[in-house]
Amino acid sequence: MSAVGAVSSCSSLHFCVWLLKPGMQRMSSFGLHTAARCAAKDYYEVLVLGGGAGGIAMSARMKRKVGAGNVAVVEPSKTHYYQPLWTLVGGGAKQLAASARPMGSVMPKGVEWIKSQVTALDPDKNCVWLENDIKVSYKYLIIALGISLHYEKIKGLPEGFNHPKIGSNYSAQTVEKTWRALQDFKEGNAIFTFPNTPVKCAGAPQKIMYLSDEYLRKTGKRSKANIMFNTSLGVIFAVKKYADALLEVIKDRNLAVNYKRNLIEVRADKQEAVFENLDKPGVTEVHQYEMLHVTPPMGPPAVLINSPVSDESGWVDVDKETLQHKKYPNVFGIGDCTNLPTSKTAAAVAAQSGVLDKTISLVMKNELPVKKYDGYTSCPLVTGYNKVILAEFDYNAQPLETFPIDQSKERATMYHMKADMMPLLYWNALLK
Repeated sequence: MSAVGAVSSCSSLHFCVWLLKPGMQRMSSFGLHTAARCAAKDYYEVLVLGGGAGGIAMSARMKRKVGAGNVAVVEPSKTHYYQPLWTLVGGGAKQLAASARPMGSVMPKGVEWIKSQVTALDPDKNCVWLENDIKVSYKYLIIALGISLHYEKIKGLPEGFNHPKIGSNYSAQTVEKTWRALQDFKEGNAIFTFPNTPVKCAGAPQKIMYLSDEYLRKTGKRSKANIMFNTSLGVIFAVKKYADALLEVIKDRNLAVNYKRNLIEVRADKQEAVFENLDKPGVTEVHQYEMLHVTPPMGPPAVLINSPVSDESGWVDVDKETLQHKKYPNVFGIGDCTNLPTSKTAAAVAAQSGVLDKTISLVMKNELPVKKYDGYTSCPLVTGYNKVILAEFDYNAQPLETFPIDQSKERATMYHMKADMMPLLYWNALLK
């Protein structure tokens, strides 16, 4: 990414600041935790819903406050994935196995793992319901349920993934198909989509386009490829500084961007993708594809829709500065499942976890929260196998950068942070 020499000697420090902004607390002892069960107790001082980045990070912090045995995490999955790596898996630069750990291995030692699904929330009675009509009560509740993928909202999916030429970096089941489709590319359209819904890691739908472009150049196939980014949005990126930089990349590499186009159907047997024109209701376009990368529609988890803790759209309704619920003072939210008006990324979770830790500490003392989350989020925009534009910004879509350089420029140092350093810090720092 060209003040490389000035940055590289202290890149570890700066990157740690970026990942764990606004600050790391001391590390606690962790060990292998495999005691998954269905509600060992019927009451916990702190109950965490979700075993993703936000849920695991907050359970570790809460254990330090209320002690081992008093915190539980409700999570049905056996595997914890570091999903930001999937962009590189889809581009052939990393292996899927590198993104996965057994869920038990990331659970903080002494935190109970309730291996079950949440079926209902009853914040008025300070309890939740799990599968098999099991009730678990709490003093404090942290909701970290993430975001749900809805491939089925596109006609022809998910069954279309049984055909070649189509993949998606948003699922462990389909990310390797992206790489196979890229390797098998011969000639024609390579199409990349962005849905008409909120998404996690809003830069990822175009990151794989840049990697594909570079791969096709390296393999001598680029001249036979028409690369298209069909996005439901009206801009390439929400922050103008980085949008301007991306548009230069797009121009230099002869990539086609079609705005206000939303994928509504995949005819995988014919290798056809159908898009609606959001500016012209009822008007559709059919494109033949040689490769198709699908970013699915997304939404709040089903259990949150019409829940007492959610807003009218189904997202957990929290104060955007403190992450405390607007109605229930002993309920808190973090990450993708909330209605925080910022991008849904792992870096945002890292920043939010520090603020939420302070918020809960004060609430436990019957004091008002004072630490304020400014909407900080980050998106390492991978533009090649050795290039990243590091976007960092706040609620107002204003750059909020870590480094004393122009982060809108493509840099190799930032790529290595994304590909090599960030996973290490995720497993060994953020989750702990």
